[in-house]
Amino acid sequence: MELTCKATEMAILLHVLPPTSIVVFSKSSSTQSISRSLDLTRRVRCRISDSSSEVKSEEVASKLEYNGGILDDFFMNSFRNKLVEEVGYDSEKPGYVGLMELVKLLLLKGRTRSETNDAAVRILKSLFPPLILELYKLLIAPIAQGKLAALMVARVTVLTCQWLIGPCKVNVIDLPNGESWDSGVFVEKCKYLEESKCVGVCINTCKLPTQTFFKDYMGVPLLMEPNFKDYSCQFKFGVAPPEDDGIVNEPCLETCSIAGRRKSNSGECPMS
Repeated sequence: MELTCKATEMAILLHVLPPTSIVVFSKSSSTQSISRSLDLTRRVRCRISDSSSEVKSEEVASKLEYNGGILDDFFMNSFRNKLVEEVGYDSEKPGYVGLMELVKLLLLKGRTRSETNDAAVRILKSLFPPLILELYKLLIAPIAQGKLAALMVARVTVLTCQWLIGPCKVNVIDLPNGESWDSGVFVEKCKYLEESKCVGVCINTCKLPTQTFFKDYMGVPLLMEPNFKDYSCQFKFGVAPPEDDGIVNEPCLETCSIAGRRKSNSGECPMS
């Protein structure tokens, strides 16, 4: 590597300096000039290389992380307060880490999937002002066979939920009747699933309750399709979940942090 670097530097000097200039130099002055030139070239090249690496690192970081604002902090604090009311305990850990600890406690507290689902739906419902949900279901949901309502909630999800699920975008989905609506939301890598590393947390505190909430309280069918291999998730507003949704029977992830605790306490899997 060192020999290649020196050879490249010498080639640059030979290209810049005319051959006659090298011939007329004395031995000592030539050596000193070339040494100074090599030094300068090396410093310049290193600075360019370092600068380029920093730019690339910053670009990658900006693509992977969602930088929330004041509203995101408000949404997180509101959600956390409702979780505290439901589980009767607040984590000492700050931010998203503390939030996920409360979510896991919500799952562990529920004796059955139905109890956990009901608790999560209560939390979602409590986040909305009175009458808003009723008015949306009564006035907006019926318009254009539900298309307007589905398009609206997809965009609101992208605007208000990235602090919870990570970067996401609206996309086009296919409906069972053959139509295509831009009422989907694609989450490239769900932060909720990635941080919890638990199928039970995803299914019982997110997928099932969220589907129930939108259908029962906003009049919008929703199918959520989490991918437990790459942690992506596809929201399909306007599409009803199948009666036999096989994804709810997915086995625990190897990285699950609470499966062992739940099994040792009651002999049950968190998925039950």
